[in-house]
Parts: sequence; structure tokens; C-alpha cells
Amino acid sequence: MPIELHTWNTPNGRKISVALEEMGLPYTVHPVNISKGEQFKPEFLKISPNNRIPAIVDPDGPGGRPISVFESGAILIYLGEKTGKFWPKGDLRAQVPVLEWLMWQMGGFGPMPGQVHHFLQVKDENDRRYGLERYMKETHRLYGVFNKRLGDVAYAAGADVSIADFAILGWAWRHERHQVDLAQYPNVKRWYEAMMARPGTKKGFEVPLS
Repeated sequence: MPIELHTWNTPNGRKISVALEEMGLPYTVHPVNISKGEQFKPEFLKISPNNRIPAIVDPDGPGGRPISVFESGAILIYLGEKTGKFWPKGDLRAQVPVLEWLMWQMGGFGPMPGQVHHFLQVKDENDRRYGLERYMKETHRLYGVFNKRLGDVAYAAGADVSIADFAILGWAWRHERHQVDLAQYPNVKRWYEAMMARPGTKKGFEVPLS
């Protein structure tokens, strides 16, 4: 049975549609219109108690029993464990860089550009100026960190594509929205173009989520 993907057309939602396509897993999209507050509906809170998208329900979970998973990073690890794809299953040493860069994205390269998105819409000029200066500076710092990393390796965790790349790509996809020119970060630009050229990734960004 296909996995249920409960999501909306956001960077965090796109992480999972990309991963599902890349892993070749069958899934159905269940849109959660966050602009209408559908993330607060009781039926959604049962699978995502933090009222945030995305969440999945896998009817064929561990032991053949259904399981729900919320938080995009947890979903990516679950899918990697389930399929053995883009995740070095059973190899703790190889898992470490994947987890490092996945957590880097979850803790910084997402929350920080997300704040840029927010403050760009603030009407009060003084509030907007302070917020943009603070979060834009940190967003550029994070791009610089990743650019340096990609000067040494092809992908986030090393030589091969991993779930960490899917996580980071979800937010790099919105670089224009948070007013970052990838030409400033040539290694990130090279990585971004290589990722977006992948058929599975391309399809993951094209599938309707809203």
C-alpha cells in the first residue's frame, strides 16, 4: 500500500516528495492547507502533534503494522532505514556525516532563511530592517559554511547523495525568495544544479502538493 504524505507546498514538504520519488516508493499526497489552518484539525494532530507539515503514514510499517512519522528529518531517516537508500544503513561511521548535515539543516538552514521569509513581509520598516539584518546575515553565514563543505566533497555527507542533500535542497530551492544569489557560492551552485538535474528530484518538485 502507498505511503500517505500529508503536506503542503513548502520547503519541508518538498524534502519528502523528493525523497519518496528518489527512493521509488509509492505514495499518495494528502494536502494540508496551512493557510486555512488545516494543520490544527484533530485528525492531523493525531499524526503530527506539533501541528506542522509534513507527516507520513506508512500502512506497511515495521512488523507489517501501520506507523505515522512527523518532523521532516525523522521522516527522512525512517525512509532511509526502510529502503536502505541514500542512508548508510547499519554503518554508524558513515551515518555520522549524514546526521551532522541533516541536523545542520534542521537546526539552522531552514529556521534562519524561514525568518528572512517572515521579515520580508513585515510592514513596519524598523521591525523589518532589524529582522532582515539579523537573519539575512545568519542565512549567508550558513550558505558560506555549506559552500566551504562542498569545496571538499561532492555532496553534503561525502561522495554520494544522501537524505541530508534532500533536506538541504528543500530550502536551497527557495534561495531566490530569501534573496540569495547562488553565484556568490559557486560550490553550492554546482551542487544545486546537479541535484535539480536528477530525474527523481525533478519529479519530486513537480508533483502537486497543494
